[in-house]
Amino acid sequence: MPTLVIVGAGPGMGLAIARTFGSRGFDVALIARTKGKLDALTDQLRQEGVVAAAFPADVLDRPSLTAALDAARARFGTLDVLEYSPAPHSPVPGFTTVPPSEVTVENVQPQIEYTFYGAVAAARAVLPAMREAGAGTLIFTTGGGSVHPIPMLGNVNAAAGALRNWTLNLHNELTGSGVYAVHVAINTWIGEGGPEGIPAATPEQIAPLYWDLYERRDRSEIVFNG
Repeated sequence: MPTLVIVGAGPGMGLAIARTFGSRGFDVALIARTKGKLDALTDQLRQEGVVAAAFPADVLDRPSLTAALDAARARFGTLDVLEYSPAPHSPVPGFTTVPPSEVTVENVQPQIEYTFYGAVAAARAVLPAMREAGAGTLIFTTGGGSVHPIPMLGNVNAAAGALRNWTLNLHNELTGSGVYAVHVAINTWIGEGGPEGIPAATPEQIAPLYWDLYERRDRSEIVFNG
């Protein structure tokens, strides 16, 4: 069976993407900080007939993230699709949002560590085996501000923009290798009842996009606007 690994798995987008792939024959490996949350998600997927396993790790602790991905590979044999989309957890010292004029090294560095460096570490853990096999998919998710920056998220968008730039360039490098890298920017409020005037979409409405990207492999980026 092919395996999907989700870094940053949670009860919203992570679960919806896991269900989307799991219902199509994928095994699922879930990575996040909290073991209890992961166990609840894996139990739910198993009740729905999806083979799933949990591997606790913190993306800010790169050795633990690499170890979790290695353990997932040992458990399932291969990691065929990586989806990276950790949501910032709280409380985390330094995780504040500021406009561009108030960005400092101190308040942008945690965002870069979390959003960008974590993605690089995850890719380095899975990409060699994918390249050797000549097959694999890497999906990196950010918010819409990575493409269309929002003043109130000056430091957050800078880190997401770095991830976006790197992913697009990784896509260019991997062309013809059999390994596919793509950036997803979700430019909506995820869930129901978002702020007035901001479009919203449920995880269940967004998740099929990921399967479409996996199957079609025909673009380096997609912006989901609802």
